[in-house]
Amino acid sequence: MEPASLGRRFGALLIDWVLCLLIGGLIADPVRAGWPPVLVLIIEYGFFIGLFAQTPGMFLTRIRCVDHSHGGRIGIPRALLRGLLLALLVPALIMDDQRRGWHDRLAGSIMIPA
Repeated sequence: MEPASLGRRFGALLIDWVLCLLIGGLIADPVRAGWPPVLVLIIEYGFFIGLFAQTPGMFLTRIRCVDHSHGGRIGIPRALLRGLLLALLVPALIMDDQRRGWHDRLAGSIMIPA
């Protein structure tokens, strides 16, 4: 499987992060409490990637997050794990030759063009 470009991945993450900031701002003031947008991001990844293989940002940038071995959906538990690890940021910065960060490798996922 051909991995998605870093530009599309970054664009999708940026779109999703803005959505999470807006939704998190409804829960608490993001200046005083930084956790709401992060929690929304983890839940968003769990729901959208687990069920549809795409977050809203991934849909707009035309990429998908699928199982590395068979190309199907990864399911909600693995999508939640991926979102939690992505929230740590460090796993996303260390990639292999298929552009899979630690969050992708531990969740058994890969980002591909849609």
